[in-house]
Amino acid sequence: MQELDYLKMGERIRRIRKAKGWSQETLAKKCGISMNFLGKVERGDRKMSLDTFVRLCIVLETDADALLWGIIQPPETVVQSMWKDPGKKDSDSYAMYIRIMKSVADIMNEA
Repeated sequence: MQELDYLKMGERIRRIRKAKGWSQETLAKKCGISMNFLGKVERGDRKMSLDTFVRLCIVLETDADALLWGIIQPPETVVQSMWKDPGKKDSDSYAMYIRIMKSVADIMNEA
């Protein structure tokens, strides 16, 4: 079983927070935790409760896999549901979307 790397998880939280243009204070308030605690989580110094983890996922608009493991690849069904009729989707725009998402995932996994 793979062990959690709390330092990397904290780095992912920080990266997403900064991408949204939020300060630690802003994210902490949105999650109902102290800024001091959030700083320790982002540095990998403290572990958080499951409730706090779920709030972070919701507030950061990301899923658990992205924060825990850095996996940012939506299942095919999620991507297909973005089109009104997945069976007759515009293949060019769909293919472009898939290439963009794979590029983003590669960039996030390199960091």
